[in-house]
Amino acid sequence: MSQKSSLRLPVAAFSILLLLLLGAFVLIQLLPIGKNQTNPPVIAEPNWDSPQTRQTFMQACGDCHSNETIWPWYSKIAPMSWLITRDVNEGRQKLNVSEWRVRKNEADDVVEVVQNGTMPPWFYLPLHPQANLNPSQKQAFLNGLAATFGSENEPNSQKIESGDDDND
Repeated sequence: MSQKSSLRLPVAAFSILLLLLLGAFVLIQLLPIGKNQTNPPVIAEPNWDSPQTRQTFMQACGDCHSNETIWPWYSKIAPMSWLITRDVNEGRQKLNVSEWRVRKNEADDVVEVVQNGTMPPWFYLPLHPQANLNPSQKQAFLNGLAATFGSENEPNSQKIESGDDDND
């Protein structure tokens, strides 16, 4: 067997593999998984201690913990769409500042998870540099979070106008 013909086999195998992978990538785009990327209406928010705390929260945490998610272009492409939709759904389930006091929110450990670096997750930061806070921003944010989410027994919510005032 000549050297030229021995190279054809790996190139042919590589080409077939590449075509199969490309075909699989195209086919997974047709699956309805991760396509429900919606932003339900904002019903109520916490009484933020300051506009800066709210702004920082929305910039660093809001994509997963509010109904004001910014869905980037890559969130429409499988398999990224699957992962991003799952992360947003899980984040909203645990803590959703757009549905404050409407349902159970796990705000007890917000300060702790931001302080210890668990939130935002490491994989979120490269594509969302605005979520990277310098030490002074992070400290101001932690202080604001502590003031905002303080005691769960305090009436800490602000109703958002829904245009539906038939309950009066």
